[in-house]
Amino acid sequence: MTNSYNDFNRNLIDDLRANAGRASGGPFEGSDVLILTTRGAKTGATRENPLAFSRDNGHLVVLASKGGAPTHPAWYHNLVTNPVVTVEVLGEKFDARANVVADDDDYERLYANHALKMPGFNDYRRKTSRRIPVIRLERLGSGEKA
Repeated sequence: MTNSYNDFNRNLIDDLRANAGRASGGPFEGSDVLILTTRGAKTGATRENPLAFSRDNGHLVVLASKGGAPTHPAWYHNLVTNPVVTVEVLGEKFDARANVVADDDDYERLYANHALKMPGFNDYRRKTSRRIPVIRLERLGSGEKA
């Protein structure tokens, strides 16, 4: 990762937090973006990433696209190892369980729904030979253990 990438993400996260979860400018202005906090698979350190999201039956959905790169993003490896994550969306913060969608029909439906709002995700799929993971974020209930 380059410093400019990290700087861009840090500035976007700061902007989202300052504006109740809405980007005030730049390429994500008007888009649905959340902040996903994962725990490092190896280090245990917390990592924050701004991600485009879609919705499905009360759950949030994110794609581990990495812009169509040949490898999965680091945050994806983190949530596979540590599936309890923190989500910040539209000024609200809560814990959630990250579930990688395995069912082919569900996968295709969720991917298509996501790409319908954000067509760039179709381009990412064409750029890579890997199966881009689809992750459903399910809010943990107040009594559920993280």
